[in-house]
Amino acid sequence: MAKTPSPRKPKTSTKTPASAPKSSKLPKLPKSIQAVIEAAQDKKATGVVVLDLKKAGAFTDYFVICSGANPRQVQAIADSVEEALKAQKQRPSLVEGYARAEWVLLDYFDFVVHVFSKHARDFYALDRLWGSAVRHELPDLD
Repeated sequence: MAKTPSPRKPKTSTKTPASAPKSSKLPKLPKSIQAVIEAAQDKKATGVVVLDLKKAGAFTDYFVICSGANPRQVQAIADSVEEALKAQKQRPSLVEGYARAEWVLLDYFDFVVHVFSKHARDFYALDRLWGSAVRHELPDLD
């Protein structure tokens, strides 16, 4: 008797992981948050964290927090985020700290993007202040 192939699909996929979006490891997040993550990662931001504040009683739904190595990179990350969201017809209601580039805050009402220098991030420890928030950490990209 000839052996018939099993109707089950193999466990391994033929698709390459490189075809998956950068934020594929996160739970479903709004399109704008995904755009922020990708824009920050495109400029080599480190320590990217998304805090889901919806159940934490905060004034906004999400914080996206990341770091740059120097003032020029902090500004480049902030510029990249603004450009990505402008393509989605979103503009920040407030931008603070851009000139000093130690802590740039971009307020989009439903979410706030914080781009820190490493020193400022360690000093203010903003991502540790919201203990009741759901935290999503993204790996640094090479």
